[in-house]
Amino acid sequence: MLYRRFGRTELAMPVLSTGGMRYQDGWQDKPLDAVDPATTAMTRAVIERSMDVGITHVETARGYGPSERQLGTVLPELPRERLIVQTKIGPTDTAAEFTEHFEESLRRLRLDRVDLLAVHGINNAAVLDRAMRPGGCVEAARAIQSSGRAGHIGFSTHAPTPDLLSALDADDRGFDYVNLHFYFIFQRHRTAIERAVARDMGTFIISPTDKGGMLYDPPEKLVGLCDPLHPIVFNDLWTLTQPGVHTLSVGAARPSDFDLHLEAVRILEAGDAEAVLAPIVQRLGDAMEQAIGERDPEAHGAGGLPEALAAPGGLNLPVMLWLRNLALGWDMTTYGKKRFNMLGGADHWFPGAKGDTLADVPESELAAAVAGSPHAASIPAYLRQSVELLAGEAEKRLSES
Repeated sequence: MLYRRFGRTELAMPVLSTGGMRYQDGWQDKPLDAVDPATTAMTRAVIERSMDVGITHVETARGYGPSERQLGTVLPELPRERLIVQTKIGPTDTAAEFTEHFEESLRRLRLDRVDLLAVHGINNAAVLDRAMRPGGCVEAARAIQSSGRAGHIGFSTHAPTPDLLSALDADDRGFDYVNLHFYFIFQRHRTAIERAVARDMGTFIISPTDKGGMLYDPPEKLVGLCDPLHPIVFNDLWTLTQPGVHTLSVGAARPSDFDLHLEAVRILEAGDAEAVLAPIVQRLGDAMEQAIGERDPEAHGAGGLPEALAAPGGLNLPVMLWLRNLALGWDMTTYGKKRFNMLGGADHWFPGAKGDTLADVPESELAAAVAGSPHAASIPAYLRQSVELLAGEAEKRLSES
């Protein structure tokens, strides 16, 4: 296993982390004796495999059903000095409530401290303001840190880039690390990675396999373009070669889920990453250019467009264009439909009105909204094509399914 300095925390962070979303028994918390014993046994097997291969960072969240409770059956038995444990707690109105939630998390984990504590889901300016207010949850997190029960304080985010940059700069003491989205198909947050590096923060990449393209079930075209690598291996390898990236979350539901990710680490360790990646990146760019006239699936939404909620009808125009381009360029239609049909139902976790309401927006308003884009003349037609390709039944966030 490779390890990287996790910013100013000085932790030796493995380049792969064990995420806690996929081995839990449902999304609602429940007493441990109500959890399926087979699921708890699988949790143990996942953690034991991760430790065997040197993945010493385990992360979870208070909101991941009984995940903390399940981990509490395993973590106290492992050498504490080898473990880096992170949990995440959603913003609360008061410091007392946040502290109460944290203390409950410690009881569930059966630990007396965690190494990393994140404020979970600082996804827009309103949530950031709530977190940072005097007497709020960031203040509580700092007090917990001062007490020795948490080593370092960070935050997780699904925010648009401008709000993410604001969050990176919001805490006068400086957040120690950030959990954010960044992978080959979604590179908009590169400026945020650069900002985090400038502040010597740890960077943890959320869900590169699922949110990064549902790569556990990739389309045939993408498989061919990534050959000889599996798309999971390609995406891990590409992301881990980007400056400032420290670790990727592996949402393992079973011990074998680590296998492809470990293949990427072996290529990285061998020093072959650049030679292996270059022809694949070239083919992917060629295929995208042939389909949409641009090598980058984010190109049409990269500048001059309003972010979600600021656009007519509250539509998330950059995301609608991005998903259309992924479908056309790399046949990522299943992924595109999944994400497109979450719009309008995921609140600040994936903001924007339901995409098929584009038909309700007057053409004049849409034209005015996109006038600042270099692709302004074409974007209305591209947006309509996005609806035609991807609109369908509403999708829920995993935590609501």
